Amino acid sequence: VAAQSRTRREDRAARHSRIRKKVEGTPERPRLSVFRSNKHLYAQVIDDSKMHTLASASTVQKPVSDEFDYSSGPTIEVAKRVGEVIAKSCIEKGIRKVAFDRGGYPYHGRIEALADAAREQGLEF
Repeated sequence: VAAQSRTRREDRAARHSRIRKKVEGTPERPRLSVFRSNKHLYAQVIDDSKMHTLASASTVQKPVSDEFDYSSGPTIEVAKRVGEVIAKSCIEKGIRKVAFDRGGYPYHGRIEALADAAREQGLEF
């Protein structure tokens, strides 16, 4: 029997599905979901009971996209800025507590920087 090797993407998808079994967004505590691509970083706050996105921020949207040069892809500084933008957007809408969904990515680097910046702006998770 030959061993089946899995790609990094398949491993991440498996981790993400395990996390999603446990982390659920409610109206009182929506889910802060993070997606990381090679070129951009996306964050959105989701109420899973209604299946609504309550707030979003990414490196593609205006306040962040104009500030940085993406020739080397998203950096930790860019991730911090996205974290600040998503936190401010949540607080304006009265959302203070969120459940953090790291999307199967390790809590390290850009994901950690985004989470720390959101916490510094006043989000609790």
